Amino acid sequence: MIKFRIPILTAAFYSAVILTYPAAAQTAGFTDEQRKAIGEIAREYLLKNPEVLQEMMTELERRNAEAQTRSQAEVLRTEKNTIFNSPSDYVIGNPQGDVTLVEFLDYNCPYCKKAAADVKALITADPKLRVVLKEFPVLGPQSLEASRVALAARQQLKGDRLLEYHTRLMQMRGQVDGAKAKAVAKDMGLDIAQLDKDIESPSGRSVIEANALLADKLGLSGTPAFVIGDQVIAGAVGPEPLRQAIANVRSCGKAQC
Repeated sequence: MIKFRIPILTAAFYSAVILTYPAAAQTAGFTDEQRKAIGEIAREYLLKNPEVLQEMMTELERRNAEAQTRSQAEVLRTEKNTIFNSPSDYVIGNPQGDVTLVEFLDYNCPYCKKAAADVKALITADPKLRVVLKEFPVLGPQSLEASRVALAARQQLKGDRLLEYHTRLMQMRGQVDGAKAKAVAKDMGLDIAQLDKDIESPSGRSVIEANALLADKLGLSGTPAFVIGDQVIAGAVGPEPLRQAIANVRSCGKAQC
């Protein structure tokens, strides 16, 4: 990772060296020999003090993280209704719960499969928890197929039955595709003719596209990703951080009090 960033950091250091020269010299510009000398000075300094690169990289990452947090906060403010209350998503747990946990997921993501058990445990232990599932198939055509079937199945499933369907997809071994998602639906007694019609409906595709656009605005780079209160939590972090964030939202309205 560092070696790909060295040219950028060297350029930044080179610029810093130039800024130390008198204003008159900057106005007059530099000859090729002077530029070469400055480059050699910068190179020699960095070779003798390689820790500077790490310091610069750490500072750059800190600034990027702060910028992303500010950007996410703005999206959470302006897109709040779309994130937490879109009629296109499906809800498990208590639909009238006092706290909402949103999850962006892919049925073929191994970390999503791990997180699914955590989310189910949270729902079981917390009767006031509302969970919104957002289809975010990022792992290829099979994931996209599965998501389209899941969105179609939502039309016929509610409450515990919807949670059962979601859980069964997440517990499947191997790649989950449209055929496997339909097989689960058939096993659960869904109307397959109606399911096929709903799969072909353009609304399912538009939901997935809208979720992808929202994920991009939030700066999500993978799954699972959770939104709780005013915070985005990336990855399968385990149940305790999510449980604490839920408790904080109840206590002070924020994920971190």
